[in-house]
Amino acid sequence: MRQKTNQLSKNYINKPMHTAYMHKSRSYMERIIGLLVMIVVASSCGNTEPPLREKDGFIMVEAENFESPDTSDVRRWYVIDSTFSKNIQGFNNNYYSSSSKGKYIMLLPDTRVTHDDTLVAGLNFSNEPGKIAIIDYPIYFENPGKYYVWVSAYSSGTEDNGIHVGINGQWPESGARMQWCKNKNQWTWESKQRTDEQHCGVERQIYLDIPTKGLHTISFSMREDGFRFDRFALSKEYKKPEN
Repeated sequence: MRQKTNQLSKNYINKPMHTAYMHKSRSYMERIIGLLVMIVVASSCGNTEPPLREKDGFIMVEAENFESPDTSDVRRWYVIDSTFSKNIQGFNNNYYSSSSKGKYIMLLPDTRVTHDDTLVAGLNFSNEPGKIAIIDYPIYFENPGKYYVWVSAYSSGTEDNGIHVGINGQWPESGARMQWCKNKNQWTWESKQRTDEQHCGVERQIYLDIPTKGLHTISFSMREDGFRFDRFALSKEYKKPEN
């Protein structure tokens, strides 16, 4: 045993110094490269936090916690807070301070503020759900079934008060044309559907059916540009969420 150890020591001692150093350096560099690869892979995977989870038939979500949307669309959702400084038509940064957690999202640009502004279907207005500015929220549901959809929005005019909601890439009639009329110029929870007979919306008609326990994607899309969106809630009970 001693002879074998001595032989190993002799071989190492007889090895050129630069060769031993290079071997050690290579091992170190391999570890660094491996670490960098792990960082790049983790970054490319995006948000690795657990999905949002419903509990006891209820979940509330901050609107800014959406998955990355398609930035090539004619309208885009922007996160508005005290640091937002883009010069975009229709933007007014007076509302973040009263929003939940000091930020909200807004559909920009906003080119139709009043009835006098030109309505361009497919650009600043979409009565068809799931066509423009779709944002997604993966949510894990423990309890499937019917959920009413509530949204906290800030409407300051007549043409910034509508949105659509869908599930798993589908846009049911029960998620179309969410509408706000009352309580202008403040964040307001609402769950009403605009109809031909009731332009200000009908209660209990905005809901989604969660088919199974597990992960489902809740989505929103534009009806009117300029829409300001702070939070949404899904609830089995038709009850306005508490701030």
